[in-house]
Amino acid sequence: MTSPEKTTVKATVALQRPATGTAARWYAASVFPGKEDVAERHLRLQGFHPFVPRCEKTIRHARRIETRPAAYFPGYMFIALDVALQQWRSVNGTFGVRSLIMQGERPLPVLSGLVERFIALTGKDGLLDFTGGLAAGSSVRILSGPFAEMIGRLDRLDPAGRARVLVAIMNGEIPVDMDSRELVAIA
Repeated sequence: MTSPEKTTVKATVALQRPATGTAARWYAASVFPGKEDVAERHLRLQGFHPFVPRCEKTIRHARRIETRPAAYFPGYMFIALDVALQQWRSVNGTFGVRSLIMQGERPLPVLSGLVERFIALTGKDGLLDFTGGLAAGSSVRILSGPFAEMIGRLDRLDPAGRARVLVAIMNGEIPVDMDSRELVAIA
């Protein structure tokens, strides 16, 4: 099990801005199942800047329940590369890495802003935090969907970003499950 100190150090190192040049972009790489940590460590030793979005995962085994950090996209990671300056082909030979996601003979860049958004959502503990300042029991406004512009009370929020909101309809509170991105806290 990863200690909190190790996770914090990993998060701090992972969130540093890549210093590979102005043309550095993020690329996705396929990794072997459960080998995200191995691939990340070996890529760092080679001078690359990998990023693995992580969330908490609950594992049940032999009547024990354990919560530990796990890859949000199992089997994939992101790597900041400047394909004009760096020897990017060595990524494919790194322990734990299957290969970069390619388009023809060149690596396929990830949409601009996607990895940066994941980095912005990563907390000090190295885990993704989709709550956006929401807390159970607080009043929220629904932004989209069939209940748009309605006010409700946040009942619960899970680490994956799903929320249950109690909306006052017909003299009662009706539970509505939705994505937490569709909510905004009100004072």
